[in-house]
Amino acid sequence: MPFQTTFTLAKRPKGCHLVTEEVARNIKEGLKNCDIGVAHFFIQHTSAALSINENYDSDVRKDMDMALDHIVPESLKWRHTDEGPDDSVSHTKASLIGSSISVPVTKGNFHCSLDLHHRSGLIITSHFLSSVDS
Repeated sequence: MPFQTTFTLAKRPKGCHLVTEEVARNIKEGLKNCDIGVAHFFIQHTSAALSINENYDSDVRKDMDMALDHIVPESLKWRHTDEGPDDSVSHTKASLIGSSISVPVTKGNFHCSLDLHHRSGLIITSHFLSSVDS
């Protein structure tokens, strides 16, 4: 049975943040009658993105943030700085990661990993130095 909802995640500072449990709480009711399917997530904010990555070691998220800072340095001569010097930087990083993700659903639960040896989670990457409404 199709289900659609919109919800707002808590504000987060710049960085990569695990949001699996927060998302699961927001969609639990809609998935309870779903035996098999796909959950599709879309983030509307243009300076944040969604990813699936390891959830066991928080250093992975810190390393992702460090790598994104290296790949898209704030020190370039960015033109679009209406909301601060990291405005275009944030949009560029978000575009590299992506604004949507699909996750398998089985017996009312969405799964970020089918391999039980690697624990994966849903990650939001927030790219503004200030908090982002996601």
